[in-house]
Amino acid sequence: MNNNTIESHPLQPFLPENARILMLGSFPPKKEKWSMEFFYPNWINDMWRIWGLVFYNDKHYFEIKGEKRFDKDKIVSFCKDEGFALYDTASEVIRLKDNASDKFLEVVKQTDVKALLDTLPECENIVTTGQKATDIIIDIFQCEEPKVGEKTEIIYKDRTINFWRMPSSSRAYPMKVEEKAEFYRKIILKKR
Repeated sequence: MNNNTIESHPLQPFLPENARILMLGSFPPKKEKWSMEFFYPNWINDMWRIWGLVFYNDKHYFEIKGEKRFDKDKIVSFCKDEGFALYDTASEVIRLKDNASDKFLEVVKQTDVKALLDTLPECENIVTTGQKATDIIIDIFQCEEPKVGEKTEIIYKDRTINFWRMPSSSRAYPMKVEEKAEFYRKIILKKR
């Protein structure tokens, strides 16, 4: 389905001023897959189930009961309270197939991640949630690739930032949501 149409990112970066964690995926799915107007909007993506398990021991915490959608207001409030900033490492892409798989995304324009960090003076952690996002951070900062579930350090200006490579929250990633949550819990243990 490659028609060489360049898609621009449909969301603005979510950058609460108290953010200590900058979570970066690659690029959102097509809008018809969204269950809300926010990051990780696809109902079958497990990101909000992971954080529900990590913080509330309830993978359904951010779901709207009886509906196949997430509660955006609850998620936004959570992200502000916990200091989570969200965006993606690509701001323009071409979809080589009609899906959101990293394998079929051609990055036309990388996000200026350093500019995002400049607006987040308290940010101590960058978290990537897939291989393409990880590769872009490695390219930007010329750093080592951490193993899945681990971190490496990035020196940016006068800051040391932990760069975490987490398992993808996509259901295509072969791991149960409860196992993924254990990896993500490591970031929070270091945060507090």
